[in-house]
Amino acid sequence: MGCSFKGGTMSNVITLAAPKWRAAYLARTSSATERLANTFSNERRGINDVFWLKENAEFLNVVHTSLPETSDVAPAYEAFYETVESRIEFFPQYYRFILSICLDFEDLSGVSEKGERLVDWARQKGLAEAELSDLQRLEALRLFARRRRVRQKRNAALLDRVRRFMALSAQFALPNKKIAYELTHAIFYLSDYGRVDPDLDRGARKSLEFLGLWAFVEQNADLLSEVCVAMRFARMRPPEIWRQWLRRHTDRFSVEPNSMGVAADDYHEFLMCQWARLIVEGAEGIDRLPPMGGATTFKRPKPMCAPLRELSETIYNMASARTANWRDMRPAIVSKVSDGAKDKLALAEASSPRFGEFFSHFARVDLRWEWA
Repeated sequence: MGCSFKGGTMSNVITLAAPKWRAAYLARTSSATERLANTFSNERRGINDVFWLKENAEFLNVVHTSLPETSDVAPAYEAFYETVESRIEFFPQYYRFILSICLDFEDLSGVSEKGERLVDWARQKGLAEAELSDLQRLEALRLFARRRRVRQKRNAALLDRVRRFMALSAQFALPNKKIAYELTHAIFYLSDYGRVDPDLDRGARKSLEFLGLWAFVEQNADLLSEVCVAMRFARMRPPEIWRQWLRRHTDRFSVEPNSMGVAADDYHEFLMCQWARLIVEGAEGIDRLPPMGGATTFKRPKPMCAPLRELSETIYNMASARTANWRDMRPAIVSKVSDGAKDKLALAEASSPRFGEFFSHFARVDLRWEWA
């Protein structure tokens, strides 16, 4: 049996600070965001597809956190908002996606009829209690807090576990995408997407820098964009070398019509690169206008080489000759990798004074077995 919802007036609407960008840019910004809203809400997937929920929650999150006065995206989500009660009661397993879309729609449109009641319903049904992941519980905590429906003292243990995880710097020097994205998202939630200082300790800041180093060496623009945004939210300065590469990579993205429909593409990387432009570079708006008509496909530029793989294979094959000292290891490594990998390693080293410390963990010498 479904749950019923009654309309009401929400008294606790979050007031967002007005952006500092000039109003003259708003029309250009709106045209791109409006087209993207239509692309994601109407052209790529059906509204009952869980990937529709994922894509639109991510798109609206980018707009809400970086272009909060861009209200022209709201009309594309009016139909979803009209049926949001029936959707969340039938698909409670997707409550985080549904709540995120609903709350972003309300904040962007100025409507405030349902979000508070949906949050209350989700809390009453204990949906967050069904989450085993601390990160997902933290995301739920942040969503509930947007409508003032959270008790911080009850979540002290959760926050303590998350902060201990973030401080394990050595783990973030190793290529592990699962914990990599968990780190960036933990910072997003703790900072309320840049609205408050997450107060990261030294270990967590180091973790984020180590993560950015291997993301740069891997030429992983999706992850590196998230790292740079997380750094900004944590009141850190992303290295200029990383930013320069991301700017070039973003400019080379392909946004094209696809009459065959969308199976899998690089939409997430496109959104993250655009988000980094907005948050890190201070861009006035999204700079790519999707084509009219049909589904849009987003394709990343093809990488010239795979430096991280080359580095890993090279030091793995060194076996017992491998040490944790980058200065000692550098000559042997650069003599074995391709010119492209050599150049990227040199840039990575120049980008951060912690590169040597990063490599000492990346080399994994301290993890060797002591065989009898």
